[in-house]
Amino acid sequence: MPPAPAAIADLGCDTGSLTALLTEAGHEVHGLDLSPRIIEAARAKVPGAKLHQGDAATPPWPPATFDVVLARHVLWALPAPATALQRWRTLFKPNGQLVPVEGHWSTGAGLTAEDCLALAGPGHLRRLTNPALWGREVTDERYLVLAR
Repeated sequence: MPPAPAAIADLGCDTGSLTALLTEAGHEVHGLDLSPRIIEAARAKVPGAKLHQGDAATPPWPPATFDVVLARHVLWALPAPATALQRWRTLFKPNGQLVPVEGHWSTGAGLTAEDCLALAGPGHLRRLTNPALWGREVTDERYLVLAR
């Protein structure tokens, strides 16, 4: 039996690539991005998706709304990532899951896995080194963290 659909917040959803994949998998996804132009592109990519313009650091949803809070390449760019993480955790339903997908890129930008784990708290680190995920060999640090 497949797992039940999850309510997922996709913070910093960009043009909706992950929103589309998760929606197609049957999940209820709410995408959020700061740029109105990017949200319009996401609406074109994922018609009918629940997409909102707003700041990922302060999502507009009430507490205990989501099973999963996903943020891809967002945490490293926030001026106060620890404060954002506190807010994100309020969005969890009981047993909710935080999934930041981050990296420390060859340009020097980003967040090391060690720093992300320190911010996110105890969690499981998964390195994302498969070239199929990125379209090329990975020579820098790319990962996700699963935390509660």
